[in-house]
Amino acid sequence: MALNGSNQDPWGKPKQGSQPDEKPQDNSSQSNWGENKKQQQSPPDIEDVFNNLLKKLGGGNKGSGNGSHRIGKPLNVGKWAPLALLVGAIVWGASGFYTIKEAERGVVLRLGQLHSIVQPGLNWKPSFIDRVIPVNVEFVNTVNTQGSMLTQDENMVKVEMSVQYRVTDPAKYLFSVTNADNSLAQATDSALRYVIGHMTMNDVLTTGRTVVRENTWKTLNEIIKPYDMGLDVLDVNFQSARPPEEVKEAFDDAIKAQEDEQRYIREAEAYAREKEPIARGDAQRIVEAATAYKDRVVLDAQGEVERLARLLPEFRANPDLLKDRLYIETMEKIMANTPKVMMESGGSNNLTVLPLESLLGKKVPAASESEAATSNDAVNINKKADTAVQQNKVESIRQGRFN
Repeated sequence: MALNGSNQDPWGKPKQGSQPDEKPQDNSSQSNWGENKKQQQSPPDIEDVFNNLLKKLGGGNKGSGNGSHRIGKPLNVGKWAPLALLVGAIVWGASGFYTIKEAERGVVLRLGQLHSIVQPGLNWKPSFIDRVIPVNVEFVNTVNTQGSMLTQDENMVKVEMSVQYRVTDPAKYLFSVTNADNSLAQATDSALRYVIGHMTMNDVLTTGRTVVRENTWKTLNEIIKPYDMGLDVLDVNFQSARPPEEVKEAFDDAIKAQEDEQRYIREAEAYAREKEPIARGDAQRIVEAATAYKDRVVLDAQGEVERLARLLPEFRANPDLLKDRLYIETMEKIMANTPKVMMESGGSNNLTVLPLESLLGKKVPAASESEAATSNDAVNINKKADTAVQQNKVESIRQGRFN
């Protein structure tokens, strides 16, 4: 076959005037072959992949299709499905691990319904099925309440109080009431108003603070008991109570006076505790001194009796000599404690001109007591000696009569 011209397209249409025996070429087959080659070289379409997958699973009609839809080579997805499912299961399982702290407890909700309570540590839950709410059961929470309240005597008092509590049952704390903290605050306010309403203003501001605290605690427990909120009230603190501004100064003075009274009472008790041991010691000392004086007097008397009993035989043997001896000893005791004025013997008597009162006036009172005691001892000794002499004479007379 001869070509007409060197620039003629071999795939194009034949020109006019060509030989009748030449047949026109099939351009449609050539174009389809080019498109199939281009589709094999390009990446697979996502839509085709899903359509083929639906056909294999029976979800699509094999004979239906769009005229404009391109028919590509079917992709084998069946061998990748198990791997994809395995990877998804691993990711889903790993996402279910969680940790509960030491001071917390985990409340597990399965499909929105209470299922269980988990302990601290590492736990696992099925994701998208279970939900875990951690609740701290060791932390001490505080609820405060305050407001102006009416007392029994129809006076207004501004009161502030705080309540400390701890969660004991996490499930009841979350689901017994809508909001446990708000419910506890309202119950505290109700209990405090009830207690203040049954007390006078003076008691609330002065001496009744302890009573308000104890009664509020008791009333609060009675109020929250039917709700069973899973709470344990640890303490109730009565922070402050203030009167209205119009009478605040007067009540401050009254409170200060009561504080001064208590302070004076404590000071008096401390003074009494300080002086009482001293008084008891002085009393004990006086008693012991009196006992010692009694014992001393008794022992002195016994010693004097013993001494006179030993002198009695000597007195019987020579009464005059014993009398002189006793007299001399007595005078020694008297003269030793008595001031003396020495005068020469002979000559005129000068005692009338000497200032004896000025010389002896200061010393006489000091020696009067010892002199009086010594003189009394001398008189007693003389009386005893005279008695002993008389008895001796009587005995000698009696002996003479019988002899």
